Amino acid sequence: MLMDSLNRPFNTILFGFAFSPSLEANIMETTRIAYFLNAKLILLHVGTKTDKKLAKIEALLQKIEYPENQPEIHWVEGKPVPTILKACNKFAIDLLVLGALQHENMFQFYVGTIARDLTRKVNCSVLLLIKPSAIRVPCQHVVVNGFDDPNTPVAITKAFQVANALGAQQITVVEEITQKEVHVTVEDDRSLKRASLRKEKLKRREESRVRDIIKSLPESLVSSIKVKIQSIFGKRGYSIGHYAEVVRADLLVMNAPEKSGLIDRIFPHDIEYILSDLPTDVLIVRRNQ
Repeated sequence: MLMDSLNRPFNTILFGFAFSPSLEANIMETTRIAYFLNAKLILLHVGTKTDKKLAKIEALLQKIEYPENQPEIHWVEGKPVPTILKACNKFAIDLLVLGALQHENMFQFYVGTIARDLTRKVNCSVLLLIKPSAIRVPCQHVVVNGFDDPNTPVAITKAFQVANALGAQQITVVEEITQKEVHVTVEDDRSLKRASLRKEKLKRREESRVRDIIKSLPESLVSSIKVKIQSIFGKRGYSIGHYAEVVRADLLVMNAPEKSGLIDRIFPHDIEYILSDLPTDVLIVRRNQ
């Protein structure tokens, strides 16, 4: 369904595309997402514009499911990262979409160090697509991080907005609780019991915090989706990625820490696990600057 302006998570989407074997699937998927999110779509190719390239992209746009939502096409020569960053600022982009399918060394994809650089430097949210499809595969299950962070409420809100737009049936909010928070070393039965009690207390505390966030959302975003809260004890970033893979989530939503000070230095340790081994399509939400 089309999102109304109140619940629309993103207004303007930029897709940086390469002429790769997955181009058709990426174009079909991205134009479809833009339509469901009721967002303007801009296609950007970092490279030389040729008649052959233009003809190919125009032919693909003739095949999209929702031709009434035609994207703009821009061609810019330069290095991928600074060119895309500049375009995001120029066009006031709030969601950058990157195809994340690697194919040996024959083509230049926006993955690896480029994806990591853009994810850290860009002032908007980033959607990494690893499984685009020319024919729509409905989104059924969205997993979103719920750990204690100032930006988590924004990520959860965006997750519900996107899930509603894509018709997802379930959202699972995952709180990653580190072992350091337990503060108990298990050495015998008594310490094992203390650790278990401590874990249960932390679990209840985190679930209460997440429920408060969900209660603050508009009823229209929550009423039609099954909501599950899941606590996981493990390494932050790695655990939720593994969980999303195990439950075969269609989308993993993570919030990006603020780009300043100590949190910025911690950022790679949290998200690097996800970027290095994408478990599914990943939406990294950045609060509007």
